[in-house]
Amino acid sequence: MPRRVGAGSPLTESRPRLFARLLVVGTLAVAVVAVARRWRRSHRGATGGLSEGGTTDDVTLVASGPSSAEELADGALHGARRGFVRVVAAAAVFLVLLVGAAAAVVFHSHHVAHSGTIAAGATSRAAMVRTPLEVVGVAGPSSSGGPASIAVEFSAPLASNTPDPTLSPSVPGTWSLDGPSELLFAPREYLAPLTKLLLAVPSGKAGPTGGHGQTISATYATTITIPAPPLLRLQQLLAELDYLPLQFEPATAPDLPVQLADASDGRGSPALAGSSLDSRASVGLPSVGSISLDAQVGSFVWRYPNIPASLAAQWQPGVDTPLVTGAVMAFQSDHGLDDNGDLDAAFWADLFQAVAGDQVDKSPYDYLEVSTTLPETLSVWRDGAVIYRSPCNTGISEAPTAPGTYPVYARYLSTTMSGYNPDGSYYDDPGVPDVAYFNGGDAVHGFPRYSYGFPQSLGCVELPFAAAATVFPYDPIGTLVTVA
Repeated sequence: MPRRVGAGSPLTESRPRLFARLLVVGTLAVAVVAVARRWRRSHRGATGGLSEGGTTDDVTLVASGPSSAEELADGALHGARRGFVRVVAAAAVFLVLLVGAAAAVVFHSHHVAHSGTIAAGATSRAAMVRTPLEVVGVAGPSSSGGPASIAVEFSAPLASNTPDPTLSPSVPGTWSLDGPSELLFAPREYLAPLTKLLLAVPSGKAGPTGGHGQTISATYATTITIPAPPLLRLQQLLAELDYLPLQFEPATAPDLPVQLADASDGRGSPALAGSSLDSRASVGLPSVGSISLDAQVGSFVWRYPNIPASLAAQWQPGVDTPLVTGAVMAFQSDHGLDDNGDLDAAFWADLFQAVAGDQVDKSPYDYLEVSTTLPETLSVWRDGAVIYRSPCNTGISEAPTAPGTYPVYARYLSTTMSGYNPDGSYYDDPGVPDVAYFNGGDAVHGFPRYSYGFPQSLGCVELPFAAAATVFPYDPIGTLVTVA
């Protein structure tokens, strides 16, 4: 693009200075010519004076008579006048050429500057008009920082009254210009985690309009997924619903549940600080959309005394452990979901509904602990105390029961167990009662043996029939079983 020469450019500033320099040079040239001419005339006059007292030819010339002297003087005067006229004419011609050159330089520089200004302005206006309007980026919600705002960036500035993009399913909220070329959507409430939204930017007059009337040539569409809350927030919500043997105590009491549109800080951040069920009881339950997805400041405390060391070892804030998985599976089982421990969209939707509806788990917290120290025993711990203990059998050395902590994932009042013994023989045992699987093919169940208290099984935890019937109500889906 041509360089624009403005009033403050170096070329503009040098015009007066250039013209002045040309005038000074011309004046000096004329002065030099005049001085040279005067010196030449003076030199001739001096030579004539010496001749009167010098050579014979000069004396003879002077003595030749009055008439000759006058003619000589007239000739000399006429020659001097002609020389002076020549000098003046030459100086005038030089000055004319000098002024013309200066004018040409000034005119040329002004013409270049004016042409550059016009070209630059025309190019800039043409570029603005020709810039096509298109979507150049979409910024979806992050995993934290308040409700899930959505930003759509365009390639050119937008008109102030531009139509808005659309979201499906419809979400309460507002679109606004956030800078000359960006539209920002601020929802009025939190969106359920893993919700999928279809963002569509229509083409033509139905869609956004640029500052010069441009429209999008083809409809733009993309899918936005609302991120899941951090694991710490999951633990807080599970604790609030009593699916963990701990409770969560916020550092500050939550504010009154209000609409986010009326309680935002200008960026859609909510005023609701937390969602503690105890604290909310006096102010009314919030809606699902007012429950924060962000982890709250606070602390966890055990709900019961006499926590077994093996159970306490399974807890760490913000860390996924079998304790958390078991709580998720227990919640899924209670709410008719697939109790596989997966944190899918259905789980999050039901969890937030449960928090909003104050659907606290009323069941006691049960925990099974299997000791492989002879005599082997199984203990049932409930709400702070061991309420039942029975001798049991674990796996033999060829098929040991794996140590660790596992949540119960499948249960049967009666089932058939089959497989192969370590020696390769096949076994098929129908009618095995009170079965609770916790780790692959390992389960707690009843099985007839002559005695109990030492390894005899192929990995299961075997109980006498009566003991198995007693334990079965204490090991629902999600119950933790520790083998140690």
